[in-house]
Amino acid sequence: MAGPLVLRSLLSASTLKSCSSHLAPLPRFSRCFSSGPASAAAAATTYPSAYLDPGRLRNVAVIAHVDHGKTTLMDRLLRQCGADIPHERAMDSISLERERGITIASKVTSVSWKENELNMVDTPGHADFGGEVERVVGMVEGAVLVVDAGEGPLAQTKFVLAKALKYGLRPLLLLNKVDRPSVSEERCNEVESLVFDLFANLGATEEQLDFPVLYASAKEGWASSTFTKDPPAGAKNMSQLLDAIVRHVPPPKANLDGPFQMLVSMMEKDFYLGRILTGRVSSGIVRVGDKIHGLRSSESGIEKIEEGKVVKLMKKKGTSMVLIDSAGAGDIISMAGLGSPSIGHTVANTEVMAALPTVELDPPTISMTFGVNDSPLAGRDGTHVSCIPARLHCQYILLLAFWCSSNFMDFLFW
Repeated sequence: MAGPLVLRSLLSASTLKSCSSHLAPLPRFSRCFSSGPASAAAAATTYPSAYLDPGRLRNVAVIAHVDHGKTTLMDRLLRQCGADIPHERAMDSISLERERGITIASKVTSVSWKENELNMVDTPGHADFGGEVERVVGMVEGAVLVVDAGEGPLAQTKFVLAKALKYGLRPLLLLNKVDRPSVSEERCNEVESLVFDLFANLGATEEQLDFPVLYASAKEGWASSTFTKDPPAGAKNMSQLLDAIVRHVPPPKANLDGPFQMLVSMMEKDFYLGRILTGRVSSGIVRVGDKIHGLRSSESGIEKIEEGKVVKLMKKKGTSMVLIDSAGAGDIISMAGLGSPSIGHTVANTEVMAALPTVELDPPTISMTFGVNDSPLAGRDGTHVSCIPARLHCQYILLLAFWCSSNFMDFLFW
């Protein structure tokens, strides 16, 4: 027994205290979640518990016609702010997006720049997924309108710009791909005039018409406030674009003293946490463990969908998802805990019984009605002329619903 007694006496209280002061605290590990295979390996980390000052927030969307360089621009902005980019087109996390090389669903991420938090939304450029753009413009105060300096404004440029102006956003014009040999300063001036005319034709206000113009090459990773094809080595970065966003985009008007309310604008599914609801906090503060419920407007009034509590609060930082303890008005966050609310519904404290106004989407261009053949000549000739096998009939309906749906995410959760 002498040996253990000697060792116990050596490990006195002072010795243990001095040893513990040199030991780093154990990190907090959490089970990661993802909306697709691209983020399945990224572990969730812990974010500071204090909610952000609304004056330091900037909510901005990146909008453009297809193939004008939005997703490449997002890659360069993330890399400029120190985010780890595992591969090109890092924001395209859906396998079909990486396979086709297009953006289908809107994605939200945040970056830190000079003591400011920039919540940035990457949007689709195809007209087939225009509903994704309509939903997210209500979450932001500004937009970066990306236009190919060689092609100029095209059809989808008009659509996304009309939605941004409708919600009172103040866009910034970014002329991309100025490094191409065919793009000259005269061409950039011509494209700028075309965009200005487009603003005026869409009913832009005087404040919206006073938009800053930047010139960039997202492929080479730089942006400039003046026209150039080869900026100096110290200026080959995206700092001028980030500074312009901080100056031009106003901070959100937030009411931290009111009750918590959030309009759901995006929705994801996780195998462990269930339904993940993403949106902008309209008022108040939300914390993990708070009791909340989902609300929706109907013809009979406000209906309660489900009641529960906040299980997880999350925020996208760069290409990874981090856990947060609380969030305040004006910030864009994701939460888990409710399984029934959907896009367009309101998540609020249990004492709140008022739903936020939903985003009205444009009706689809094509609508179809499926029914049994009820013409006068039905069944007069041949066999099985007025019916389709049930299995084949369902396949046709699903296929046509996919192409006719005004929003791709609605089809996924249909």
